[in-house]
Formats: sequence, structure tokens, C-alpha cells
Amino acid sequence: MAGGKQSPRQRMMGILYLVLLGLVALSVPDSLMDAFKNIRISLDNSTANVDKGLQASISNFEATKLKEQKERAQPIYDRAKKATQIAAALNDYVKKVKDELLEKGGGINPSTGDVDKRENLDASAEVMINGKKGEELRQKIEDTKSQLLDLLKPNEKAGINFSLNADAPKITTGPQKTWEEAYFGDGIPLGASLTTLAKIQTDTKNAENEVVKKILAEIDVAQVTLDQFQGVAVAPTSYVLQGQTYSADIFLTAYDSKSTPNIVINGSSIPVSDGKGKYTVNTSREGVFTYSGSISVKGPDGVKSYPLPTQTYQVAKPSAVVSPDKMNVLYIGVPNPVSVSAPGVSKENIRVSMTGGSIEGTGGKYTVIVKTLGEATINVSGELTKGKFTNLGSSLFRVKRIPDPKPQFAGKSGGNTGAANIRAQDRIFAKLDNFDFDAKFNVTRFTILVAKPRQDVIILSATGNELTGAMKALINTVTPGTTVVFKDIIAVGPDGTQRGLDPIVLSAN
Repeated sequence: MAGGKQSPRQRMMGILYLVLLGLVALSVPDSLMDAFKNIRISLDNSTANVDKGLQASISNFEATKLKEQKERAQPIYDRAKKATQIAAALNDYVKKVKDELLEKGGGINPSTGDVDKRENLDASAEVMINGKKGEELRQKIEDTKSQLLDLLKPNEKAGINFSLNADAPKITTGPQKTWEEAYFGDGIPLGASLTTLAKIQTDTKNAENEVVKKILAEIDVAQVTLDQFQGVAVAPTSYVLQGQTYSADIFLTAYDSKSTPNIVINGSSIPVSDGKGKYTVNTSREGVFTYSGSISVKGPDGVKSYPLPTQTYQVAKPSAVVSPDKMNVLYIGVPNPVSVSAPGVSKENIRVSMTGGSIEGTGGKYTVIVKTLGEATINVSGELTKGKFTNLGSSLFRVKRIPDPKPQFAGKSGGNTGAANIRAQDRIFAKLDNFDFDAKFNVTRFTILVAKPRQDVIILSATGNELTGAMKALINTVTPGTTVVFKDIIAVGPDGTQRGLDPIVLSAN
């Protein structure tokens, strides 16, 4: 009855049991029967502990694998439960035999905590040998052992050596005895037979535990079962410009829809459903981004990790390009801001050049300087493949002068104003209205005419934009009814050209 995977304590108890059984032939003292009782109690405790651990393993399997991978786990779970049923059938039979022997022995004696007639040498043989229960038990042990082994796959049976068996002990002298005669025959006290039955129950539970755990462990072995197939097309980019070659690798791939591989992207695990991972990322900023990682799966040889090649994607702002054919204008003398972008091409991979002017800048933002009237062309190319730039197009701009400014004195370009307002001013200005650029014009010369009622017109000229002393003295005489005229106004803007501006006619009131 020895063998299998037993703890040192279990092996010690088995040896002690055999020693005690050998001493039975000499005498049956109470101390010897107490030893059998103690071994029986220890065996019962061991059986209970093994059963507790086994039930915990089954419950854990039910709460995790059976829920997470039901289709894969259900057949494994059913086989494990079958092993439990097979072992339970033998245990139930042993219990019935124990109950019958206890009845023959007068039940439990409260003072000893053992069967009342534990030293009886006839009860065991009467039930087990004469009543054929021993032969029946031996057959059930052999059948149980065979049925449990049949639940295991060939590779799982390697190393299995159940302590559950009904092999007859080898006797060197005297007639050979059967298994049932050796353990339940004449001369075997009832207490020893009950201990033998307790050991059979322990061996049964150990065999059940070993088989069930091997079966449940299958869920973590050979995890990769390729059951889903689909065609895949993988292209370096899904954005292709006219004239550029589109290419893609097309192949058949397979995956295990019932597995849960560990997929790590940029150092973090991603969720997996039906055997496929879903990678999502927030695109809160523009630019070119990459990601890479690995996929780890459990196979027959343990966990294997497969690298994921680096993938690249580009994030761009949503945009619409509107090209007004008659409004593309660049102005001489001011920096003209220009934004350049090409859908599908990162800003870092764009090159810009022009004719009819100069252009500078980076990151999609450029400044254009033009100096001559006519037309200018901005050309855009992009690096679509490494080291190779492709023309992406060009835009034609008209080059114009900045519009003439409006001259102002006392905040007016003409009309009526207070005499006091005129007397309070000391210079003339040239200002651009409704122009998007910060372009400044400087008045370089002008002439002033002051006409008072019934008096001669006084005319004075000045360079620059400030009134001369004579002009200030003249302006200080302005009264209501006086007409003040500024003419021959010349101003110079950012382009360096002189502009003759419209006259200013003010009527004092």
C-alpha cells in the first residue's frame, strides 16, 4: 500500500503501521491498539486537509478560468469532476465497510474513543474474508486506480505512482497471502483493520488530488490554439499622394480567440478581448508618433514573447484648405506670414522655396519678403520616402504695393472740426485704415493754406510732418469760419517709395 508522492510524515506513518501490524501476531496490548487509533486519527486529519486544498483549487478554477474561458475550461472542469466522482464512489464504499465493522465491534467506546472491541481478532475476517468484502474492496481499488489514470493524457501519466493499490505483500517464508488476507484475515485485530481502511481513504484522496490538479493545470498549457483566420493587409501608410506608389503586404493570419495573451505597448499592458488586443491613445497634440511592444502567450514549452515591430502614425489638426484664385497677394515692404502644410506629410518633412522673393521659417510657419511688383511663386515639396523629396505643388501670388494711407490732422481727413481742436495740433499724420499689416508711413513734406473770411490766403510749406514755428503762429489765429487746407502731402512707406496723398480740407467752427 506504500508508494506514490507522500510527505515524510505520511511515509513514516505507513512504516509504523506495517511495524505495528507485524507485532499483532505476538500480542494485542492496549498500547498497541492505541497506536493504531492514533494513526487512524492522523490519517483522517490528513485526508481532511488534502480535501480542503483540493476543494479550494476547484473553487478557484470555477471563479476564474471557468468564467473567463468557459468554452476551453468546461471540458477540463468536467474531467476533474469525473475524477472526484470516481474517488467518491470508492470512499463511500470504504465508509460502508467501516460502518459494518464498527457495528461488529460494538460501536465506539466513549472511554477509549475507539471501537469497543478493537482487539477482536475474528470480526475483520468474518466481514472481509468470509463475507467477501475484502475481495470486493480490492477490485474496487484496482478499478478506481485504472479509471483515474484513464482520465489523464499520456504525457500526464509520466511520473504517476499512486499509493492507492491493492497489491499483496511479498512473503519470503510461509504460504503467499492475498491482499485481503494479509490486511483483514485471521489474527488481524479490528482496530488494525479500521486503520487500514482509513489509509485507503487517505490514499484515495491523494490520488484524486494528484489527478484533479494535473487536469486543471491543462488550462495553462498549450494556450495557443489557432481557431480564427482572417486576411490582413499591412501598408506603411494609408495616405498616398497622386503619383506615389501604394504598396501593402497581404497575408493570412491566425489567432486564438479563446486565449488572453499579455500584450504590452510602450511599456503598458493593453486590454485583450477574443484573443486580440485593442490599442487606443489620446491624440491631444500634433506630430509623428511611434509605438512598439510585445505579445506574450503560454504554450507547451512555457511563455513565449514575440516582438511587435515599431509602428508610426501622424497626428494633424483637422483643417480645410481654401485657395481664393484672385486674392493671393503679397505686399512689398512688409513681412508676409504664410502657413504651409500638406495632408499626410509631417511639417518636419516639408521643404519650401519661391521665385520672385525670399521665404524663411520652419514648422509650417514662414515669412515672405517681396520687393518688386508682379508675381511670385511658392513651391512645396515633401519627403515621402527617406531621402527622396517629391513636388507637392506650388501657389502663385500677385505682388502689390501697400495701399496709400489717408492723411490726418486733428484726427480728421476733412470736414468740420472745432477751431480749438485745430489750434491744439502740431503735426500731420498718414494712416492706413483696414489694413492687416503693421505698415507705417511718415509724412516728409506738406503745404498749408489758411483762408480767413475777408482776408488774403496765407500759404506756408514744411518738410517732415511737424508744423513750423510760423505755421504754429498761423494756426493759433484760426477762428470759427476759417478754412485750413493741407496739400502737396508727400509720405514714404515701408517700401521706400514716395506717395502723394489727397489734400485735407478743414472748416473751423
